[in-house]
Amino acid sequence: MTWMEWDRVGVRDRGSAAVNVIVETPAGSRSKFKYDERKGLFWLHKLLPIGAAFPFDFGFIPCTRVEDGDALDVLILGEEPTFTGCLITARVLGVIEAEQTERGKTIRNDRLIAAPETPKIRPAVKSIGDVPDRVLSQIEHFFVAYNRAEGRTFTPVGRRGPRVATKLIEQAARCYQDSLRSRGRAARGSARAARSSPGSSRGPVGRHSRS
Repeated sequence: MTWMEWDRVGVRDRGSAAVNVIVETPAGSRSKFKYDERKGLFWLHKLLPIGAAFPFDFGFIPCTRVEDGDALDVLILGEEPTFTGCLITARVLGVIEAEQTERGKTIRNDRLIAAPETPKIRPAVKSIGDVPDRVLSQIEHFFVAYNRAEGRTFTPVGRRGPRVATKLIEQAARCYQDSLRSRGRAARGSARAARSSPGSSRGPVGRHSRS
């Protein structure tokens, strides 16, 4: 599925408060997968050091865009790992707000926290405040160590509830729509340039040039 087709999935289903999450890397995996929007495929990005693994399913909310250029990241607090490419409907519990610094540049790189929610799965927790502190600390420690191994600094700066997390999702969805409009304008500009370039004429001479 290419970036143009993610609109069919969307941030959430109509009439639902749950968000759609696409799993990139399942819980317990040392293999870090990333989604290539252009190719519509998941690719093996890297292997984590021996002894390190993702603590929970890690994925993204389609049709969102944030400061680092990627979709909004989400950790799914499920009891069992799923698989790369799995679509999960999830209840947003909150967000671990964080700053990421690389080569002297600092950006926000928040991590949303959610729980699977379906007609047959109802999460017991409703907010990040219901999640044990040791679990949240484990998540924060994982991303600090993960980024340190990549030469980056990851600094958790706060934990906020579902209301703040929902606002972040709405903002990221608007950024995604803005990026689509920018791509559309760029594509139309390229098409106009191609039509006006030498040799692009479709007049009678061009149509009968075989004669």
